[in-house]
Amino acid sequence: MLTNSVTEQLKIAFPMIMAPMFLVSNEEMVKSAMDSGIMGTFPTLNFRHENELVEVLQHLNAHLQQTDSKGCYGVNLIVQKTNVYYQNHLRICVDNRVPFYITSLGNPKEVIVAAHAYGAKVYCDVTDLHFAEKCAALGCDGFIAVCKGAGGHAGPYSMQELLPLLHQEFPDIPTIAAGGIATGQNIAKALALGAQGVSIGTRFICSEEAKVSNDYKQAILHSTKEDIVLTTRLSGTPSNVINTEYVQRIGLKQNFIEHFLSNHPKTKKYFKMFVQFRGMKALEKAIIPGNYKNIWVAGTSVQDIHDIKPCSVLIHRLIEEYEQVVATK
Repeated sequence: MLTNSVTEQLKIAFPMIMAPMFLVSNEEMVKSAMDSGIMGTFPTLNFRHENELVEVLQHLNAHLQQTDSKGCYGVNLIVQKTNVYYQNHLRICVDNRVPFYITSLGNPKEVIVAAHAYGAKVYCDVTDLHFAEKCAALGCDGFIAVCKGAGGHAGPYSMQELLPLLHQEFPDIPTIAAGGIATGQNIAKALALGAQGVSIGTRFICSEEAKVSNDYKQAILHSTKEDIVLTTRLSGTPSNVINTEYVQRIGLKQNFIEHFLSNHPKTKKYFKMFVQFRGMKALEKAIIPGNYKNIWVAGTSVQDIHDIKPCSVLIHRLIEEYEQVVATK
């Protein structure tokens, strides 16, 4: 196991986050991450029906207290004004004293203030130095450096470009590398570039606990990084998906009217809400077996994924691979 500022701050045994994945992350996956000594997270948007989120948080808190887990859990909140669930989900998370938050796509101030009031930690998704500066000024506890190869929402910069910059400009704020990581070798590379930990998502879609269609998992197993494309059609924000026939048919960019409505001061808020709602519904349909509208979120790490195993096996393998790399240096 590896001890550093991230493991001490987040109370985990190894500085790895099972990334929050829309419609993929579930309670079983998070518990497995906790039991394996890492941080298990999920988007609160995975639990949008009445009392669902409350029940999951109660189960995870009980698991944290009743087991010998060396890991912990956290939630991902989309803090954009367009997220109609945000205020209610934040209230529920604070009421249940969630120990860790990841914020995405907006101003994290409210989450940071609320979480720090009871000692929870907040890491913010950042894709460049400009947004990192804003989050640092608000008192975030760490950064999730969302790089070019990340599944779902992705940044414009590679790990080689973004990680050293964040480490140089913010040496006292831990940085988690996200994007294109699916092996222990990838973990070692990220840490060598200045990260203090890693966030891994796509690798865990091909886990036994992930309740997505087998077609989705097989698509990951048979894809290479060249099969991953960036689209703005899904949510309006650049997102990495597998380049299926359906994705090719609908195109990768918003059309002229969509682009106009997304940027006009009088329409952008409501049109973005519509686009995000439409994207959520499209992804919900895509994970159903037999659906032909295959919009499958995945990162460039697909090239290193060749099997479907329990989360615990995958986590232990990643740690062992990392330790082997370190031992040979």
